[in-house]
Amino acid sequence: MSEQTIRTRRDGHVLFVELHRPDQLNAFDWAMRTELAQLWSAAAAEPDLRVVVITGAGRGFCAGADVADLAGSRRPFGDGVDAELAFLPGRQLDIPVITAVNGVCAGGGLHFVADADIAIASQGATFTDPHVSVGQVSALEPVSLALRVPVARLMRLALLGRGERLTAADALACGLVTEVVAPELLAARAAELAGLIAANSPAAVAATRRVVRSLERQLLHGAMEEGWAEIQRHWAHPDAAEGPDAFAQRRQPAWRTIAAQAGPDRLPEVSSLRLGVEPV
Repeated sequence: MSEQTIRTRRDGHVLFVELHRPDQLNAFDWAMRTELAQLWSAAAAEPDLRVVVITGAGRGFCAGADVADLAGSRRPFGDGVDAELAFLPGRQLDIPVITAVNGVCAGGGLHFVADADIAIASQGATFTDPHVSVGQVSALEPVSLALRVPVARLMRLALLGRGERLTAADALACGLVTEVVAPELLAARAAELAGLIAANSPAAVAATRRVVRSLERQLLHGAMEEGWAEIQRHWAHPDAAEGPDAFAQRRQPAWRTIAAQAGPDRLPEVSSLRLGVEPV
């Protein structure tokens, strides 16, 4: 396969994948998503492959979706959330995935963390979700992380946008990653973990992983589909285009006001609410 936006290396039973758009902080565009989906399809046919390790080139891990793509005409990658997220290995392969976050992980970059069976980070890694700051809906990343990270922390990430940035230590404390190492040790530690997994029974590892992945899917799939539908509906809203335009032009966005959905006459009388206290 001709690789333009990724770099791959096979070492025994382990496939190492590097997101390779360093000048864009490895933001994924249509080409990268296509290459990744094709890579996982090919990897699925490799019977001796036991682990995938993903990291980023340069100073960033993944800055999410390329803003240039967001500013253009929007179209889904496929039908349903599974097709939309076909660029993630954990959803396509029956083997463990290790994500090694080497720098900034923003927005859609969180998909790779949520998709990982094991996520580790360097001490210099940071995590943020700027979707709402550029007029986009953050619906898939928070849901996919809901079994790992407290909802209160996810809400801060999703609603504060650029205003919330987690350090690697923060990410470790809240469960976003499971280990933090010095930057110069990240690649070696990811390889070490991959080797430990690869040394185990492949059949037992696959069966164990299927059980946990099945639980995750049962608990989250409906909410993921709802989130994906919400994202697509928002594409028609003016803010979805205004956010990327403002970002590209380095100006403050001019957001549209949400139309009132309920007038005062629709609010219940305070006296009719069951508050569990006696009136005074």
